[in-house]
Amino acid sequence: MTTATATEVQNNFGKYLQMVQAGGEIIVMKNGKEVARLVSHEKSVSFLTDSLLGVLKGDYDDKEANAERMLKYEGTN
Repeated sequence: MTTATATEVQNNFGKYLQMVQAGGEIIVMKNGKEVARLVSHEKSVSFLTDSLLGVLKGDYDDKEANAERMLKYEGTN
C-alpha cells in the first residue's frame, strides 16, 4: 500500500494508475487525512464482498426483514 498526497497523485496520475493496475493500492491524503483509496476494479469487488462476509446469515428471510422495517416506520406517518 502506498500513500500519496492529492497533489502528488494529480501531478503523477499515470504512475499511480500503473501501480494500481499492477495490483497496488494507493491511499490519497489531503491535509493529513485519508480522503480516497485507489484500487483496481477486481480488488474493489473483492474488498466489498470480503467486507460483507458474515453480515448476512444463511437463514436470512427478506420478507421477514421487510415486515420488520414496515412495522418500524408505521408509527412515523
